[in-house]
Amino acid sequence: MTVLDEVRRSALPLTGPGDLDPLMERVGEARFVLIGEASHGTHDFYTWRAELTRRLIAEKGFGFVGVEGDWPDCERVHRAVTGDTDPFEALYAFERWPTFMWANEEVVQFCRWLRRYNAALPREERCGFHGLDVYSLWDSLRAVRRYAAARLPHEMEPVIDALYCFESYGHDPQQYGLATRLVPEGCEDEVVQLLQAVVRAAPGNEQGFSARQNAEVVAGAERYYRSMMRGGPESWNVRDVHMADTMARLADFSNAKGVVWAHNTHVGDARATDMAAAGMTSLGQLARERYGDDAVLVGFGTHRGSVVAATAWGSQHHVMRVPPARPASLEALLHEAVVEPEALFVVPPKWTRPAWYDEPMGQRAVGVVYHPERELRGNYVPTVVGGRYDAFIWLDETRALHPLHGEPWGDAEPETYGGPRPAVHRR
Repeated sequence: MTVLDEVRRSALPLTGPGDLDPLMERVGEARFVLIGEASHGTHDFYTWRAELTRRLIAEKGFGFVGVEGDWPDCERVHRAVTGDTDPFEALYAFERWPTFMWANEEVVQFCRWLRRYNAALPREERCGFHGLDVYSLWDSLRAVRRYAAARLPHEMEPVIDALYCFESYGHDPQQYGLATRLVPEGCEDEVVQLLQAVVRAAPGNEQGFSARQNAEVVAGAERYYRSMMRGGPESWNVRDVHMADTMARLADFSNAKGVVWAHNTHVGDARATDMAAAGMTSLGQLARERYGDDAVLVGFGTHRGSVVAATAWGSQHHVMRVPPARPASLEALLHEAVVEPEALFVVPPKWTRPAWYDEPMGQRAVGVVYHPERELRGNYVPTVVGGRYDAFIWLDETRALHPLHGEPWGDAEPETYGGPRPAVHRR
């Protein structure tokens, strides 16, 4: 049997939400399902991820969605989906670049569904929406100050000390990181004191948990920006460890199972890529190490299409062409082998699976900064797909997502952009 034949035999049809049944069976009673994306700007990744998440929430009782986003921004979305306001405004208010990651029509549609779903449940059983990331140093620090001023006035001293320390470096976290190359201690001591004070004094209710999490973000961000300027894998690892710790805190606080949305490079197990040799871990690796089979990792891939991205960090995003995958890559193999335009692969146990699952191949990774012309010499991560994921969703041709601002709709209206697959893209 040829490799192409093995791949074809492994592919399961994927035409609508019901075809996710084999993946739902693979999830079983798992505590965490981490769902990736090969880019942050692809409509089809977001909509299929939303379809799987809906089923996990409605059928298996998952109680929170944690995303590769900032805690303060996502906290506003959380209040909307668990309350009585339209989440559109909370998502539209995202300001930190790249806004299009979460301020897009696809996420709005999912969050509106989540709000409707939650409305039929008691408040304590409603499914939340939270940010796992580490970037929001100033927003989180200000949130801690507001909370302490209102609820913990006796703990204001360490909060003000941390605030003044960071202000002495300006309001740009990257400038703080640069300055700590010359003054290594920076604000580390002040942040430790702030974190200890908030963890010690904040009550065990939802508002107290959010305050403690914002303090954790301040601590994580301080470590992240300080390590970022030193180079090497440390800053990446600080970020993924922070996301894994946040996921764990959310699960423990809510006593609920969690879905995570992040890029494949975070969701996949780093040990099945060249990241491990570079000293890098990943959220998916940490989840497997901590929870074993209670963590299920789902990746995505595409052969060609369009994507929203930018040519430089912080610049205007726009729709770009995603060229056909380079030869000998995972995407090129699946494009050649799979007859249907969309397919699901549920990775079998190692001792029973076809050999192609364990062959190293490049897998495309498109970031928020993307240069399609560099496809032949970049944008690919050496990957053993059977070790990196528990399941893989293959979409041969994909389309760019629809940002809420900064990118014109053109002729495509929100009610019609889903194309010819209404069973998948509307629910």
